[in-house]
Amino acid sequence: MFYYEVDDDIQLRLAEVKYAVQMYEVIDRNRAHLREWLPWVDNTINAGYTQLFLESSMRQLAANSGFNCCIFYRGSLAGCIGLHSVDWANRKTSIGYWLAEGFEGKGLMTKSCRAVVEYVFGDMQLNRVEIRAGVLNRKSRAIPERLGFALEGVIRQSEWLYDRYIDHAVYGVLAQDWRIGAWNR
Repeated sequence: MFYYEVDDDIQLRLAEVKYAVQMYEVIDRNRAHLREWLPWVDNTINAGYTQLFLESSMRQLAANSGFNCCIFYRGSLAGCIGLHSVDWANRKTSIGYWLAEGFEGKGLMTKSCRAVVEYVFGDMQLNRVEIRAGVLNRKSRAIPERLGFALEGVIRQSEWLYDRYIDHAVYGVLAQDWRIGAWNR
């Protein structure tokens, strides 16, 4: 099993099928919170759906097209972070994440995201990382902003979210900028 110790409290563990029930329970307890910005929440109706997601994540890993990790805080599953896919020809990827409501405000996502970016630029040798977030999703947008990603623009009506389109703010960082520390970590 893959795991990475972010700090004494935070651990990233490869999103494996054995976490299906636990992940579903976290999603189910946080439906209203997660549904505000994530389009897949209503379709996650039982642990079987989280199992399908985790099986898909393992196929993605096997195909060398990215990965997903469960974020554990002091032993409790708090959320998920991963790569949507990897564009090897252009050496770029994008990061997606979600966090249960009770775990916000502890720096978990910023620290987890920093660890993933370090891995992407270090071990994977990619050149670009992108994060997209709903324009009005201030909490999600704060992550790339804290990590020094550049706001590169807004994509209008980028995503259908239940009953409306939402615009996405697009953030990016290049390996050269990350390495020279052009941001405050």
